Formats: sequence, structure tokens, C-alpha cells
Amino acid sequence: MAILNLIRWKNLGLIALSQILVKYALLEPFGVATALNGLHFTLLVLASVCIAAAGNIINDIYDVDTDLINNPNAVLIGKSISEKLAYNLFFACNIVGVLLGYYVATAIGKDVFFGLFVFVSASLYFYASYLKQVLLAGNILISILVALSLIIVGVFDLLPVITPQNQDTQSTFFKIILDYAMFAFFINLIREIVKDIEDIDGDYKSGMNTLPIAIGRDRAIKIAFIISLLPILSIVYYTATYLYHQIIAVTYFLLFVIAPLIYISIKLFSAETKKQLHGISNLLKLVMLFGILSMLLYPFILKD
Repeated sequence: MAILNLIRWKNLGLIALSQILVKYALLEPFGVATALNGLHFTLLVLASVCIAAAGNIINDIYDVDTDLINNPNAVLIGKSISEKLAYNLFFACNIVGVLLGYYVATAIGKDVFFGLFVFVSASLYFYASYLKQVLLAGNILISILVALSLIIVGVFDLLPVITPQNQDTQSTFFKIILDYAMFAFFINLIREIVKDIEDIDGDYKSGMNTLPIAIGRDRAIKIAFIISLLPILSIVYYTATYLYHQIIAVTYFLLFVIAPLIYISIKLFSAETKKQLHGISNLLKLVMLFGILSMLLYPFILKD
């Protein structure tokens, strides 16, 4: 169980679910031309999960001292898991993830796509070892990588089979994937800033330069509040423009995405305690889940 907690199995499950929904709720039901068969797609998901797991492990390795201050009960390395075992798991997950990524890229005849896995793996190490200490840079990078976990399905499944005849269809579905990736980017960026505010004491003692340390806790909360308005406005616009005639879709987005985001924004504006910030962080994860699950609505949204 300690190893499952170390690799953040719930977060890995969300990555896998997101990719599965892109493939089997968004693309396959509409007969879109795709490059990945069932085996290759499964290996793509496993590659993504392995590299993400490696990123979680190396992040915990570098964060031991900080976590001992911010959340000592959650520290695993040096307690339940030795640092040597953690490093071995880190290298094993990276190697397996990159090799699987290479196999899938060559299987669809796009060797160059293999570079995406190398980029993600290197970026996660760079984030854990250095960039997370740099003002906003680490927050933005990790949010880009979260968005990339969705985009990579479109890259591997749609781009290799584009032809002049299906270009419009492929582009339409790739743009939908990009919309979801943008949603994931903003939700994760808000959550990263909220976590930095929550962990300000330990980060300060560790010499980090996060947003709340640089500009103060109250100003950082206001910035997070302002950023939280962007996905609300974007989803309201998207719903009003493209989904207004689909009652099921409109109701779902209002109840499970827009309303919770408005509630989060209100709570964020007035947040004062670490407990309140932690609650907001958990709510953002829930909104991310409901946002991703909305892909199940596309058979209704695109039925016309």
C-alpha cells in the first residue's frame, strides 16, 4: 500500500481514465480514423502511467525535508519506503515507460513521437529537482504536462492517419481534445497555486520561491481566485455557444462543472486556513474528474 501511495495511484487512475475516455468515448463511437489498435493504445496508457509514476516518486524523494514540515504524516520515504527502493522504482518506471512509448511510436510508423515520452520524463525530473523552486515556472510546467496526457492520445491516434479526405473530421476531434487539455491545464494550475499557499511554511524553510512566498499569501490567493474565473468563463461560453440545444449536456456542465467552480472561487476568495485550502484542492480534483467524465456525453452532443 505504501508503494501505491508513493506513486499516487489515484492520480494515475485519473490519467488512465482520461486517456481511455478520449479513445473510447470521444473517438471510437463516431468512426473517426485512428492509428492505435487495442494493444497499442493499452501500451500508450501504460507508458503514460509509468512515466507519471516515476515523476511522483522523484518528486517525493526531493520533497522529503519539505514534507516533514508541511505534512509529516504523509511522508513515506525514509519511513515505509527506503530511499534506495524509491530510486530503483523511479528508474524502473521511467525505463518501462520510455520503452513502451518507443514501441508504440515505431508500431504506428512515427518514431519521432517517441520524443514526447523522453520530454515528459526529463521534464518531471527537472521539475522535481529544480524548477518547482522557481516562481510559477514549476506550476506552469506541471500543468502543461497534465494537459499533454490528453493531447498525446490525439497525437498518436489521430495525426498519423490524417488524409486530405478526413482532415476536417480529424481536426475537429483534435480541437475537442485540445479544449479538454486547456481545461485540465487551468484546473491543475489553480490547484498547484493553492497547494503552494497551503505549503508556504515548509517551502519557505526549504528556500523555495513559490508565488505565495514571493508576493505574500493574501496576494497569491487573489491571483488564484482570478485564474479560477478563466475556466468558468470559458466553459460558460463553450456551453452557450455549442451545447445550448443539448439539455442533458447543459444540465451536466451547470451542475457538475460550472456550479462547483463558482463555489470554489467563492471559497478561495475568502480562504484563510490550511484546512480550507486543502478542501479547495480536493474539490478541484473532483471538478477535474467530472470535467473529464463529460466526454461520456458526446454521443448525445454529436448525435446530429
